[in-house]
Amino acid sequence: MAEQPTSPRRPRRRSERPRTGERLDQPLVRGRRRLRRPRMDPDAFGKFAEGFARFMGTARFLAYMSLFVLLWLLWNTLAPSGARFDPYAFIFLTLMLSLQASYAAPLILLAQNRQADRDKVTIEQDRTRDERALAETEFLTREVASLRIAMRDTATRDFVRSELRNLLEEMTDRGIRVSGGSEQGREREDAAREPNHEGT
Repeated sequence: MAEQPTSPRRPRRRSERPRTGERLDQPLVRGRRRLRRPRMDPDAFGKFAEGFARFMGTARFLAYMSLFVLLWLLWNTLAPSGARFDPYAFIFLTLMLSLQASYAAPLILLAQNRQADRDKVTIEQDRTRDERALAETEFLTREVASLRIAMRDTATRDFVRSELRNLLEEMTDRGIRVSGGSEQGREREDAAREPNHEGT
């Protein structure tokens, strides 16, 4: 039996890439799906969940639900047997309530998660605001303290007057003649203080 000639293998070029799935370090690329996944806006769905959870937590929802269940029970108990669609045991009603609970629980959890996220943001903003207020308070406290220290070294009007009077008395004791203008000014100061003493 004659051997068939084998064609020599063409060496793979470096520019050629291996087919998908030949390398183990790369994920297998599957064919594109014909049906696209529905995309929903998380924010809009979250708002709907919050509105639904907020409505379920009201007395109106409780009244509506109680009225619905009461009418259901009365119809399937007192109505003619041919008109009853859910006889005693009320399995269909139980199924509906279970279905409602199975949908309500995730919606309520989603609303709680959104509220928790808002609370975290609010707490962070409050913390930043408190830190800023504390820093401003510390700055004002330091400024007030520095002003008090600076006021201690500032000469007041009474201090300057007492020093001038001491200087005049010392000059008089030494026999230095004081001009009349200074004496008149001193008499004016004494006369200006006398009504204040009389009023007190």
